Amino acid sequence: MASAPLLSTFLFIHLLVFVPATIVHGATPSIRMVDSNKINQDKITQRNLVISAAMAEVIQLHHLISSMDTSSFEDRVKSALADCLKLYENSIQQLNRSLSLSNTKKDNVHVHTLLSSALTDYQTCQNGFEDFDLFTTYSKLFPSNNFSKHICHSLSINKDVTGLQMSSLSGKISEGWPEWLSASDRRFLQAEVPAADLVVAQDGSGNFRTISEALAAAKTGSNRFVIHVKKGVYKEYVEIGENLRNLMLVGDGIDATVVTGSKSVRGSPGNITTFRTATFGADGSGLIVRDMTFENTAGPENFQAVAMRSDSDHSVFYRCSFKGYQDTLYVHSNSQFYRDCDIYGTIDFIFGNAIAVLQNCNIYVRKPLMQQFNTITAQGRKCPDDTTGFVLHNCSIKAASDLKPVQSMFKTYLGRPWESCSATVVMKSYMEDLIDPSGWVEWPGHPEYINTLYYGEYMNSGNGSSTASRVKWPGYHIITSAAEAQKFTVQNFLNKDSWLNATGVPFTPGLQ
Repeated sequence: MASAPLLSTFLFIHLLVFVPATIVHGATPSIRMVDSNKINQDKITQRNLVISAAMAEVIQLHHLISSMDTSSFEDRVKSALADCLKLYENSIQQLNRSLSLSNTKKDNVHVHTLLSSALTDYQTCQNGFEDFDLFTTYSKLFPSNNFSKHICHSLSINKDVTGLQMSSLSGKISEGWPEWLSASDRRFLQAEVPAADLVVAQDGSGNFRTISEALAAAKTGSNRFVIHVKKGVYKEYVEIGENLRNLMLVGDGIDATVVTGSKSVRGSPGNITTFRTATFGADGSGLIVRDMTFENTAGPENFQAVAMRSDSDHSVFYRCSFKGYQDTLYVHSNSQFYRDCDIYGTIDFIFGNAIAVLQNCNIYVRKPLMQQFNTITAQGRKCPDDTTGFVLHNCSIKAASDLKPVQSMFKTYLGRPWESCSATVVMKSYMEDLIDPSGWVEWPGHPEYINTLYYGEYMNSGNGSSTASRVKWPGYHIITSAAEAQKFTVQNFLNKDSWLNATGVPFTPGLQ
């Protein structure tokens, strides 16, 4: 592990843009320019030293947990520790990848995503103990906060290298599509039923009867691998591993192809973290899902219960439905796009720390438990120089059928800050009158977050959209400039390395 003095040596490197030459009397003054490429390389070297320090920290924590005798621990602790091992391994892998990339603008942008994902995984380990109110008891497992500090600092340096901003990620649009998707992927998504490599059918008419069996047989790589999941209710817990990349799942439509489960933090089988409650979890990058429903039926009484968790970078969910109550859709990390989807829930039901745009989606707020209130989003950005955030664009926010008759009994907010630098923008969306006039609500115990978050609204409509009585927080913005709002469009916020075009999913690149 690098010592603090060693790091300090690099933190205070003076990077001069130019150094004036000595002026000789009677001679023409000249300026000795320092190579900007060398300056950039110096910063990358500095960034990589900080990343290496972070990796040493997380390796040490992984070793601490993996070497523990857990036989006498209660099941809740074993569950949280198992999560930590997986999540720390993910962090180590992401940090290794960030150190192996070349010094190009595209790779340095990707480093930002990898660093953010590594920090999110680290934080999720701690969240598991918080799920069970055990964080204070087991604080010895988290002896310092150096990892978070190192990652936040490396993000700051990398932001300087790349010129990235949370609200100004650049990208290209080609023929109305973001460029992350190939022409073949566009054809797949636009086809009525894409040609499938494998077929899943409960009646035995396909290659397999379960999705998990098909995933075990899938052979993915640089080419798109398509699995058609025919109509049916699939009662299984599905995991798409890191090794399954460029996978496409195609169902027969919302509420026709349904993947369902009921795991929750408080209910049966119990003793599992929020992260592990997901009915469907995805790690492999490049995932495309179309025409499917994912649900968690645990109900509001069982608290955190995830229907979908995605860590898939450059993932797309098109014409899908996500049904749950608290914590329905866990947009955990990396870059994700949701188009023409339905999302149902009560508390924090769109949450996580991804770069995520939800466009043309229907958001249905359900009836919570008595004495509860609804919060649509809970974005978890922790570092000011991270580029994560949620954008809801051209969405419709309405009361679900169970909430509508009793809507006046429950407050509903657009969101609350899960972490100190939470970032969410709602623009050109329709809101029914269920939205509380204040719009947003504080995170319990952290009133200081209102100073460092970024929440914005732009040109929304409907009876719940008035900003006249919105919160007066320093971090809340009523966006009046189209130029400012443009920063949060798909083109400028999500499509930073032009990956979306190739998926074939229709999207609006600008504010239209």
